[in-house]
Amino acid sequence: MIEKKDVTITPLGLQRRLHIYLPNDYYQSKETYPVMYMFDGHNLFYDEDATYGKSWGLKEFLDQYDKKFIVVGLECNHEGNQRIVEFSPYTYSTHYWGMIKGKGAELMEWIVYELKPMIDSTYRTMPFRECTGIGGSSMGGLMALYAIIKYNRFFSKAACLSSAIFAGKDQLLHDLHNTKINADTRVYLSLGKKEANSNYLHQQRLYDNMVFSNYFKDIGATSMLNVIEDGKHDESSWEKENKIYFDFLWK
Repeated sequence: MIEKKDVTITPLGLQRRLHIYLPNDYYQSKETYPVMYMFDGHNLFYDEDATYGKSWGLKEFLDQYDKKFIVVGLECNHEGNQRIVEFSPYTYSTHYWGMIKGKGAELMEWIVYELKPMIDSTYRTMPFRECTGIGGSSMGGLMALYAIIKYNRFFSKAACLSSAIFAGKDQLLHDLHNTKINADTRVYLSLGKKEANSNYLHQQRLYDNMVFSNYFKDIGATSMLNVIEDGKHDESSWEKENKIYFDFLWK
């Protein structure tokens, strides 16, 4: 089942909707559940809620998956370029949008210190680091990668699909080199061969993903880089990865 709740992102002074997946028997059981926090919550579960009319199909997948989870999906800011601003942990320059003064660090701090405690006190979660993951795609994938590095004491697993690593590669690497990453950390990285509009751009994105995947392995963590032959930068492609990243992160 999906519950929707409105919350206030206090450091940004903005209201935002949560799309929360609960196992269908949640209110008939006394079980506790691991939690995945995911970005672009409106795109996760129902086509009618999704920005482009196609979701990740995550509800249907989880309804039949052999493990039960709570998934907390945070809707993005739909105003202008504010999704990019809120999902950027750093400040950087872009050709199309110009200078992006990222608010992702403030957003992530709110997720860790306000949203997570609220979820843990409202629902029957397994609040421990070992039972908490984070995920997203594109800018959301960048945020998931940022979270597993900066907040590794809270998250043990990250699903980073088609991540916009270019929007923070040097800063992320600096943070990664200066952060203690627990050996039980698991990171799933992916990109599709049909995402980029040139082979050069694809090779550049592939290299960026390889750098992070290899570094996690070098420091004793576990990572998987999945290069998808027909993968595109869209929800239909990410839907096909649901079982792959859930299996990798949680089994």
